[in-house]
Amino acid sequence: MTEAPASGIKKRSVDIAGHRTSVSIEAPFWNALRDIATQKKTSINDLIAVIDGKRDGNLSSAIRIFVLRELQKRG
Repeated sequence: MTEAPASGIKKRSVDIAGHRTSVSIEAPFWNALRDIATQKKTSINDLIAVIDGKRDGNLSSAIRIFVLRELQKRG
């Protein structure tokens, strides 16, 4: 059996305000999201809940855009 590439999309389960859902996110975005959550001293689930509350469209895409914007802020 072959291993998925590091950048492959993986479906992950998350809890948002007591509701379980799944998002399909590439590993680099998930790792960056985890780092951002750590820096903000919050959980990934809580950070995703914030993203979810502000999104316009697909949650997975909203997470990717959030990560991109956070990284752009850091320049």
